[in-house]
Amino acid sequence: MAANGEVVAYTDDEYGVRKDDGLGIIKPANSSAGILFLAVLLSACVGGLVYGVVQIAVTDQWEIIGSIWWVFPATLFPFSAAWAGFFKERKAEKLRRTRNLPRPVE
Repeated sequence: MAANGEVVAYTDDEYGVRKDDGLGIIKPANSSAGILFLAVLLSACVGGLVYGVVQIAVTDQWEIIGSIWWVFPATLFPFSAAWAGFFKERKAEKLRRTRNLPRPVE
């Protein structure tokens, strides 16, 4: 469904990221601007993580890594998912623009 109520056949590439609310309390960010904001925010977190590792290396406190190892995969998964979602939605916006289609609402 388009925003004006007409039925539009989108391809998978034109649809982009999930548009429904997922029945959750927090509505997902599914515009390219919202996903870009989240991706940049997570990039700053990864930058802080890299800074922390450099500080650990400089001060020679490698035992800290043993207690916080789980932070690395916990940070890298959302980071990569956010950037993948941004590029997917950006591609979908470009494809919809070429066919002059509205943004899907569901």
